[in-house]
Amino acid sequence: MKRVTNCILQNGNQILMLQKPRRGWWVVPGGKVEPKESLQESVKREFYEETNLVLEDPQLRGIFSIIIEDNGVFVEEWMLFTYYASKFRGALKKDCEEGILEWKNINQILSLPKAKGDNIYFEHIFSSDQLITGKFIYTPDYDLISYHIDPLYQHKVVTV
Repeated sequence: MKRVTNCILQNGNQILMLQKPRRGWWVVPGGKVEPKESLQESVKREFYEETNLVLEDPQLRGIFSIIIEDNGVFVEEWMLFTYYASKFRGALKKDCEEGILEWKNINQILSLPKAKGDNIYFEHIFSSDQLITGKFIYTPDYDLISYHIDPLYQHKVVTV
């Protein structure tokens, strides 16, 4: 099982987004946790490698199981650890090997093309500082099949 960290960086009413070339989807910067690396070390390193920005005091806001199934058959699973930060140092990279970096107005984020599950946890993270956990089940083409979110005071299971 691979482990991945990412971080929602907010600067005023802007969120730093990365457009991946393969699907044209927008994500927040992040990547795989390296062996012997803590989650905090990973999110700071991955974010810096992709953006040239140093995160200050990123806070863990979401822990998610991402499961890929093909016609009900398990294919793979990975864990996503989503952080939030509003403080950083440095100047944004002009060119990123991973795609196009761009500050987007927070009001635009939910309408950008992306994996459907991202909007579900983005909405919570934009409105609350409480940690949420959950599970997202996708097809190999990343069509959302179902999800389950466990916020502190709520339980919700949805089949799409």
